[in-house]
Amino acid sequence: MNQSPLPLKSNVFRPGSTEKLAFVASDTEEAQRAVEDLSNRYGNVDADEADVIVALGGDGLMLQTLHAHMGRGKPIYGMNRGSVGFLMNEYHEHDLRDRLANADVTTIRPLELTAIDETGKTHTALAINEVSLLRQTSQAARLKISVDDKVRLEELVCDGIIVATPAGSTAYNLSAHGPILPITAQLLALTPISAFRPRRWRGALLPNWAKVDIEILEALKRPVSASADHTEIRHVTHVTVRESSKAQGEIMFDSDHGWDERILTEMFRY
Repeated sequence: MNQSPLPLKSNVFRPGSTEKLAFVASDTEEAQRAVEDLSNRYGNVDADEADVIVALGGDGLMLQTLHAHMGRGKPIYGMNRGSVGFLMNEYHEHDLRDRLANADVTTIRPLELTAIDETGKTHTALAINEVSLLRQTSQAARLKISVDDKVRLEELVCDGIIVATPAGSTAYNLSAHGPILPITAQLLALTPISAFRPRRWRGALLPNWAKVDIEILEALKRPVSASADHTEIRHVTHVTVRESSKAQGEIMFDSDHGWDERILTEMFRY
């Protein structure tokens, strides 16, 4: 009798030490008050010396902090002091070191964007959530899509397209009616934004090792921008997206409400 394969497990581990903490915060009054209170209670060292970096704000701050410390082996633990907190834990002042010691650390790999603009200049950027291409004017974008050097769609007429990681599948990708991916899934979501032709194309699920090339057709007449999280490149003519083989970040969640559980909850919410 054939047995089903064992499910994939998240790349989860516990932090080695939680003694030295570095706090970063958004500019909101609530976040600034929190960083002052927590610094007085637990101390606040420079990020280079810290065992754990604690981010106080919303998902935007978490993404900025992950980008700033990518590849440094510094786990980031977020507490929600912002408007959106999917990447954040609940805010509590008490027993923070105990929470950190028992938190799950998950390693994530960002997408690597390589974009060529209309002057021929090459730009690179990393994206933890998604790479998105968007039309810059009232003219719809015309895109040719290749996967692993094979053309899969000769022409997509649309407002744009998204390549999302599992971590980003509940963000812009979900708003564009893309699929929610479990954090353990070795997949990328390729999701069109307001597709006009072919009108019924809903996107694709790709293995995370796939290389996606997007050529902008009529780039001068129908200009397109490319964004990797917070980094935007205007007037692109060709974009390549693939999972980075080198860069990685580490994000922490309370063990009783980890990333797997958060994404599973989102799947049954809509």
